[in-house]
Amino acid sequence: MRTVGVEEELLLVDPRSGEPRALSTAVLARAARESRDGRGHAFQKELQGQQLEFATHPQSGMGELGAEIERWRAEAARHAAGAGGAVAALATSPLPAGPAFSEGKRYRWIQEHYGLTAQEQLTCGCHVHVSVESGEEGVAVLDRIRPWLSVLLALSANSPFWQGHDSGYSSYRNRVWGRWPSTGPVELFGSADHYHQLVGDLIGTGVLQDEGMVYFDARLSRRYPTVEVRAADVCLEASTTVLIATLTRGLVDTAAREWREGTPPARHAVGLLRAASWRASRSGLDGELLHPVTMRPVPAERAVYTLLSHVEDALEENGDLPYARKGIAELLSHGNGARVQRRLLHRTGSLRGVVAECVRRTQRGA
Repeated sequence: MRTVGVEEELLLVDPRSGEPRALSTAVLARAARESRDGRGHAFQKELQGQQLEFATHPQSGMGELGAEIERWRAEAARHAAGAGGAVAALATSPLPAGPAFSEGKRYRWIQEHYGLTAQEQLTCGCHVHVSVESGEEGVAVLDRIRPWLSVLLALSANSPFWQGHDSGYSSYRNRVWGRWPSTGPVELFGSADHYHQLVGDLIGTGVLQDEGMVYFDARLSRRYPTVEVRAADVCLEASTTVLIATLTRGLVDTAAREWREGTPPARHAVGLLRAASWRASRSGLDGELLHPVTMRPVPAERAVYTLLSHVEDALEENGDLPYARKGIAELLSHGNGARVQRRLLHRTGSLRGVVAECVRRTQRGA
């Protein structure tokens, strides 16, 4: 059974105003002091000081993965409270925020090189790592999961607000994140050699500083023997994160099996995949999505259940099918983070109230 690990980026906010606060240095210092007892910690800084990232260990069981996500969310909340802040699993800040770059030579280069694009990158994503046996298998997986990533984005969408306004999108993070020059869907690679050649050529342009800035929706990890799927928003509920991880492993298993059996990947043009990503960021689960096979508009529910059907055999082999069915049914019924946030605004009448409730939901873990 393939192992799965998750990286989540959380938003650091003022517990009273709900506005983002650049507390990552203080939070990391507190975590480091406690880690001297040998327990260690999973946190690291990101581009903006109002962000905090953690990474789980590789897990085979989704129950164990969920427990670890809840643990690190709770630890992040505890350390943030000690620094005078709070954490919220929000992919963008509902309230206005300005840039607060983290210290470091790399971050200074990004700030100087990208200007306003870098300044506006206060966005929080969810990255899922799934183990692969080789670079060739990994690239074969990348080629075959391309059409399905927009559905994962729709399920995870959790960023309807931007700078104090409703963006009109379910995942406005996806739109802001797409301003980097190396983001989004990519062409078919065909082989690991071609993949590495393209990455090398991109770095050779000087537009990217290093391989860490290859921000494809899915890529080979530069540090681990994994495929890293980066399409999703950070999810408001930890259970949604586990659902995204479950479906992602199913996609990787299914793609690897297709590769071994000689089934070629769908040859959708990058332009069509970008259109599917835009549609998912705009609609989330509250409108139409592009069908991953036909690339024609269908109700979101149909696209989601097409994904479930596509990975059903892999989910059943892993023992994940009942959980995935239940998770999808609940998410379609109750809504993703974007729908929940808009519902909270209607109920509370203020974006500050939205953030406060999202802080509470993040701290409870489940």
